[in-house]
Amino acid sequence: MKKVFIPVLLAAAITVNGQKQASDFANKYAQSITPMALKEKLSVIAGPGMEGRETASPGQRKAAAYIENHFKKLGLLPGTTAGYQMQYPIYQDTLIEASLRVDGKLHKIDSSFFLNIASASNGNYEIKEIVYASYGIVDSSRNDYKDLNVTGKWVLILEGTPSSATVTDRRSPYAARAKAEQARKLGAKGIFIMTDGFPRKLASETKGAMYLKKPTTTYEPVISVSSDLAHELLGMNPKQLLQSIKNIPTGEYPARVQFTMNKRTLMLQSSNVIGLLPGTDKKDEYVIVTGHYDHLGTRGKEIFFGADDDGSGTTGVLQLAEAFAKAKNEGHGPRRSMVFMTVSGEEKGLLGSEFYSEHPAFPLDKTSVDLNIDMIGRIDPEFKGDSTNYVYIIGDDKLSSDLKTVTDSVNQLYVKMNLDRRFNANDPNRYYYRSDHFNFAKNGVPVIFYFNGTHADYHRSTDTVDKINFDLMAKRARLVYYTAWEMANRDQMVKRDIPLK
Repeated sequence: MKKVFIPVLLAAAITVNGQKQASDFANKYAQSITPMALKEKLSVIAGPGMEGRETASPGQRKAAAYIENHFKKLGLLPGTTAGYQMQYPIYQDTLIEASLRVDGKLHKIDSSFFLNIASASNGNYEIKEIVYASYGIVDSSRNDYKDLNVTGKWVLILEGTPSSATVTDRRSPYAARAKAEQARKLGAKGIFIMTDGFPRKLASETKGAMYLKKPTTTYEPVISVSSDLAHELLGMNPKQLLQSIKNIPTGEYPARVQFTMNKRTLMLQSSNVIGLLPGTDKKDEYVIVTGHYDHLGTRGKEIFFGADDDGSGTTGVLQLAEAFAKAKNEGHGPRRSMVFMTVSGEEKGLLGSEFYSEHPAFPLDKTSVDLNIDMIGRIDPEFKGDSTNYVYIIGDDKLSSDLKTVTDSVNQLYVKMNLDRRFNANDPNRYYYRSDHFNFAKNGVPVIFYFNGTHADYHRSTDTVDKINFDLMAKRARLVYYTAWEMANRDQMVKRDIPLK
C-alpha cells in the first residue's frame, strides 16, 4: 500500500509545486503591465504627432515605425522574412468627374445626387427607361419586384421602409446597401435610391473607400438622389406634382438620362507590424496577440486621435510583448512561440488582418488562439454593474469548448473581473464580425475579443488620452496577459471542436 501511495503523493506534490511556480512566474512578469507604462506608450501612439494614424498615411507609417522600434528594443525577432513590417497593397479610387443629366438638365453632385465612388465603373451611361420598384423590399411579407422585369435596366427605389421606423443598421435587409444588392441579384444595370438630406452639407469625398483586391469585374452604379430628382427621373415635374412619388404605380417609365463616371484607381501601401518571441519545446505552435493601430486620420485640422480605438489595444499588445520578453530574458520564456501583431486597415474593413489571413507568416493550423484587443481603455455608459471591474468577452464560445473554461479559470485565479458575454449571442451590433479576430476565426483559429464597449467619443476627435481609465486598462491588459501565458504554456493547443457558423 505504501509503495503505491508514496509515489502518488510525490507526483501530486510535484504537480502542485509546478503549478504554483508557474503562477508565481506569471504574477512576477504581470507587474510590468502598469498604468504608468501604458500611459507612456499610449501618449505617443495617440498623440498629435501620429496624425490619427489613418491607413496608408504618413501618420500610420510613423506609428508603424514606433511599434517596430519597440519590438526591436525588446529583442523580438522580425515576424516576416522581409522584416518586422508585413507590407501589403491597398487600392483606392479617386473621383475625376461624375455628372447626371435629365432631359438635358445638368444636376450637380451633392446638390441633388451623390454616389459611392467604388460602386460605379467608368463610362457614359445612356438611360432610356427606369423601373420604379417602390421600396425595393423582398421578404416573407412583401415583394416590390413582383411582376417587374429589371434585368439589364435601371431601377429607382425609395430609402427606408413604408413604416415610420428608421433604418440605422447598414447591415439591415432594409438598408440602402442591402436593397441595392437585391436589385443587382435581379439583374439591374444600375440603381437610383431616393433619399433625404439634399443639398448635402458636406461635400462628397473625391476619394473612395479603400479595398484590398483590385476588382476584376465591373459594378452596377448605385446613385442616391433627392426627392425632386427622383420625380424628374420618372418624367414628373416635382413642382406641379399633386401626389407623392410613393403613391404612384410601380412599373417601367421612359427616361432621357445621361450619367458619366470618370475615376482613377490608385495603389497605396500599408503594413502590419509583427514581432516574434520564439518558444521552447513547442516553438512550432503559436499564440497571437493582435490589436489594430490605425484610426481615422484627420479631417482638415481636426485630428481623430483614437486613444481608445484602438490606441488602447495597440498599447496593450506592446506591453504584453514587454512582459513576455522579460520572462524569456530571465529564463522563463513561453513553451509556444508568441506572435505580437499590430494591424492596419481595420477601420477600412479589416484589411490588414484579412491580408495576414491570406498570407500568414505562421501556419494558421498551428496557431492555437488569437487574442484580439480592440478598445480596453474606457467605460461603456450603458454597462450596468461595477463599471471599474468589467470587460466584454466576445467569441470564446464560437470555435472551441476549451476557451471559455480557460478564460474563466484564469480570471478567477488572477484578476477576478466581471467577464460580460452579452455580445456572444443575438447581438444586433454584430461585434463578433467587426474586429480583426474574425479573419482568424473564419479560418478556424479560436479567438477571444476583449472590448470595453462604445461611448460618446467613439469615432470622434474627442477620443483622447486624457479620457482613458489607465487603472482599468491595466487590469484588462493583465487578463489578456494571463490568458496568453496559459495558452502558451499548456500541454495541448486549444480544441477546435465547434464548427464555424
